[in-house]
Amino acid sequence: MAATPGDRQALSRAEIADQLRRLGVAPGGVLLAHVSYRAARPVSGGPAGLIAALRTALGPDGTLVMPSWTGCDDRPFDPAATAAAADLGVTADTFWRQPGVARATHPFAFAAAGPHADEILRDPLPLPPHIPQSPVGRVHDLDGQVLLIGAGHDANTTLHLAEWMAGVPYRVTRHITIAGAQGPERIDYLEVDHCCARFALTDDWLRREGRQPEGKVGHAPARLIRARDVVRVAMGKLAANPLIFLHPAEAGCTECDEARASLAM
Repeated sequence: MAATPGDRQALSRAEIADQLRRLGVAPGGVLLAHVSYRAARPVSGGPAGLIAALRTALGPDGTLVMPSWTGCDDRPFDPAATAAAADLGVTADTFWRQPGVARATHPFAFAAAGPHADEILRDPLPLPPHIPQSPVGRVHDLDGQVLLIGAGHDANTTLHLAEWMAGVPYRVTRHITIAGAQGPERIDYLEVDHCCARFALTDDWLRREGRQPEGKVGHAPARLIRARDVVRVAMGKLAANPLIFLHPAEAGCTECDEARASLAM
């Protein structure tokens, strides 16, 4: 029987930093982390302790980046007060609130701390949210790494960057609300979107090339990949089959069916 979180020993910041170094986190580098604290726990100091371990592994010259967007499309985003979307997890919501952490001012926000934070967050509202002129695109430009802790590639936003750069033919209608000059303003836009479950195919593609070191961070399985490797490998597959990330029509996936229906528009 697998151990439950209550049976596990809380790992210290130093222990987790050692795990991260063994995995290949580059001191002084740029690291985009997608974290499930539920999978990694218990950690000494809780989510803040896990963040401290990430920053320790990166060192003072490293830059840590986490997603920090809102979960609400119908209320204006306040970067100083709006909580991160619930599905991003407690670590992401803890990170943007810490002293010295910068947060983008638009609803597709990321948060960052370190020497490259301003460069990563400098762009205005990106539409759709994962174009090259976005935090994900800037991490790619800086040859950053992507770390998945207790999460799979379905959480890997860099794959949406790859879809955009590959020119996939599907777009679905989405909207957000911003604080306009006359009050709340709704913006409709077209996004490269679907259920993301088939992003899991990326595991095998990267493993075959030896481009995805895997291990434990805290008590969670973890993957570490260069953002440029994610984009390069995915773009190669998308060039051969632009719909490879969509479930086939007979699978009955509502979100992928919506994306597929956009091909006829």
